Amino acid sequence: MSQSTRATKALEAAGVAFTLHTYDYDASAERIGLQAADALGEDPARILKTLMALVDGEPVIAILPSDAQVAMKKLAAAFVGRKAKMMPPADAERLTGYKVGGISPFGQMRKVPVAMEETALAEPHVFINGGQRGLQIRMNPQDAVTVLDALTIPLVA
Repeated sequence: MSQSTRATKALEAAGVAFTLHTYDYDASAERIGLQAADALGEDPARILKTLMALVDGEPVIAILPSDAQVAMKKLAAAFVGRKAKMMPPADAERLTGYKVGGISPFGQMRKVPVAMEETALAEPHVFINGGQRGLQIRMNPQDAVTVLDALTIPLVA
């Protein structure tokens, strides 16, 4: 597995401290984030999933704990929209340049507005996908917010 991805390069360019952690990705897992938490021996609240969504037809990113569900009304409101829905996987792959299961909010092909669940900021560190399946970036959650210029709001249902 490559340890250098567009995500890691983006963080290096921003001067952000992080460490990389690999695990055996299981494509058949019902919930990939929970599988990653189990494989890494981490609390699921620290393993953040990156969801690609559409708010009033425009792409956005929602980052939240792997054991939580996004509240679509809260996501729409975060971006002053009326309706949010998940982006189809093929569209997410095309927009981000990453494969589903390996989508990172860092180093995407196009800059997209980001909202992060505010409870993640209470964690001493979080894990966010590193741009390929089975690769996680461990970092300070505030650094993620800063690099992504993310909103921090309640997103969980």
